[in-house]
Amino acid sequence: MAERKEAPRCEYLCVHEDVVEKVLGEMPEDEVLFDLSELFKIFGDSTRIKILFLLFESEMCVCDIAQLLGMTQSAISHQLQVLKKSKLVKYRREGKTVFYALADSHVRTIFEQGMEHITE
Repeated sequence: MAERKEAPRCEYLCVHEDVVEKVLGEMPEDEVLFDLSELFKIFGDSTRIKILFLLFESEMCVCDIAQLLGMTQSAISHQLQVLKKSKLVKYRREGKTVFYALADSHVRTIFEQGMEHITE
């Protein structure tokens, strides 16, 4: 594990050294925080959110998703590629048809927590 940098000193009158040191010790590495930021960017697109909502309800193929959202299969496939790359959706093949689903329970939890937060 890389050695932590000491927090820069500032001119505030009251710094709670114990709190600063504790939090500094718990702070994840910049690379981890960058990856988390990238994950949350994926949720910043309303089409991807709609797709995740549909997959929250049921496993679906591209045709089903395109029909429900009134979009082309090509546009849906592009967004599904982004979601797959981010490990938010998984797929399985049945003959020539590919079915998509949420990748795991973490995705379901993130979605549920977000919905709960905005509807409070």
